[in-house]
Amino acid sequence: MASHPGPLTDWPWEKLGSYKYAVLLPFIGHAVHTLYNSEPADRDYTLLCPFYLLVTRLVHDQLWISWSRFQNARSKHQIQSRGIEFQQVDRERRWDDQAIMHALAIYVAHVFIGGASHLPLWNSKGLLFTALVHAGPVEFVYYWAHRALHHYWLFTRYHSHHHSSFVTEPITSVVHPFAEHLLYLAIFAPGFVVPWITGTGSLIALCGYMTFIDLMNNLGHCNFEFIPKWAFTIFPPLKYIMYTPTFHSLHHSQVHINFCLFMPIYDYMYGTVDKTTDTLYETSISGREQMTDVVHLTHPTSIHSIWQIRFGFAYLAAEPYSTKWYFWLLWPFTAALALLTWMFGATFTVEKIRLDKLKIQTWAIPRFGFQYNVASQKQPINSMIKKAIKDADSKGVKVITLGLHNQSEELNENGKSYLDSVGNMKVKVVDGCSLAAAVVMNNIPQGARQVLVCGRLTKTGYAVVRALCQRGTKVLTVTEEELQGLKSKIPAELHDRFELVHYYDCKVWLVGDGLSTQVQRKAPKGTLFVPFSQFPTKAVRSDCTYHTTPAMAIPKALENVHSCENWLPRRVMSAWRIAGIVHALEGWDAHECGEKMLDMKKVLDAAVSHGFRPLGVVRSM
Repeated sequence: MASHPGPLTDWPWEKLGSYKYAVLLPFIGHAVHTLYNSEPADRDYTLLCPFYLLVTRLVHDQLWISWSRFQNARSKHQIQSRGIEFQQVDRERRWDDQAIMHALAIYVAHVFIGGASHLPLWNSKGLLFTALVHAGPVEFVYYWAHRALHHYWLFTRYHSHHHSSFVTEPITSVVHPFAEHLLYLAIFAPGFVVPWITGTGSLIALCGYMTFIDLMNNLGHCNFEFIPKWAFTIFPPLKYIMYTPTFHSLHHSQVHINFCLFMPIYDYMYGTVDKTTDTLYETSISGREQMTDVVHLTHPTSIHSIWQIRFGFAYLAAEPYSTKWYFWLLWPFTAALALLTWMFGATFTVEKIRLDKLKIQTWAIPRFGFQYNVASQKQPINSMIKKAIKDADSKGVKVITLGLHNQSEELNENGKSYLDSVGNMKVKVVDGCSLAAAVVMNNIPQGARQVLVCGRLTKTGYAVVRALCQRGTKVLTVTEEELQGLKSKIPAELHDRFELVHYYDCKVWLVGDGLSTQVQRKAPKGTLFVPFSQFPTKAVRSDCTYHTTPAMAIPKALENVHSCENWLPRRVMSAWRIAGIVHALEGWDAHECGEKMLDMKKVLDAAVSHGFRPLGVVRSM
């Protein structure tokens, strides 16, 4: 919202929420009815053009969002280094409102403006008219209208909403109050109307002009510089007729300069070009090499999770992962992306965040969770992880953490096999199990006299069981196999704390992967399920409570966090990931993988001292 919202700030369909596309139904119905009742020779299929254009625009914008986020995570040509937060993602979630409005406006114009029906595919005169109208009146009027919007009265009531995004994304370009969009609609209208009323309109001109506007809007707000220097060297006047991402980024950071639409000529004419424009462009296009201190190595979980990573759907990435009904409609695209990730056997950078001076990145192995259970994939995955560790070491990374299946005992002995095969290296490999176990212990009530252990045990689970035994808590198991597994990993002097039982009458359960629905239903009412697993326990009991997987809330100083880590809430990270950050902050000169464990209390205290907080909330069914 603007600082002092003015009239017509909200969109007319604001209250419809996710059902806002219903406003298109009467117009689509009218188009279908008109076509159905027309003679075949008289049918004007261009009636459907506004709706085809709407779909292509949404796809076009989404591609820009994905590409921009991907480049901002990995590119050295980033313009603004400040981060984006959840507030901006929420504010920009309604970026498609403009496309809906334009579809309605084009349809109404098509029906009521003479010369707008039965448009031909091509008309060179119409294209020329559109280009001249845009370069002249549209650019000129926009420049002065934009300057007017920076007057205090209009800025505080309308335009400050757009400038709330200091660091821009492509969709920032269309995030304005409704009244402001009405103004822009009037400014851009001549580029569409003049060809129509002169009888020179065409589908190419209509769709091409709209695509050009979207292209340039997205280009100017993508926050990384990619317009090559040689373009301005070969054709020097280009700097006056085409802006760059750097040029417009300065408008958001300095506010009252660089007002142009797409052509900076009017800023040069009227003296509103920022003096640092050329310098910032040179710096951005040359790039800034930044050292990375910590790398978290993860992978996509389910097939559909690919839409929730940062450069998937922004609004999904900003919420804990959940399955959506429309994922099934996206199956062809999901399958294509899954195939693409399978073909390219190299890690890719997902995000780049910062905690004070500590630079942190997340890299992902291009394999989904189910592929880690396929025997033929074990060697390729291990090779990719090993290469990622070598790359991190060569880039001066201090710590690399292994997340999710990347640290499983079956795959690589909790990371130990990499130490044996990679050789001498400065980067420290951390599986984070010590902090994860400490967080789990923190989630188990101090007064619990007995705890039932269920599910597949891991390094983290064994560490928790050992700590429980040392605390004097009775550890219960329901199968002989589980009991023998515990005895094989826990010192003999603690074996008297184990008990094999044939009932489930215990209200605190320590659970790993593989806990079945049938077993859960045997738990007494009010049972607390505390997982030590990387993946959450499926909640099936409404009368019980479920802790999330080991995780901690992150400090406010951790910047550029605007996506959720899998199923975890906002600004919450898994303990395994946080362990690597703490490892680097403390400067610990040791690996934590294989059988190696750190002092759990020491690690937890260190995490808390740096602003991380144990997650005290639980979830229900």
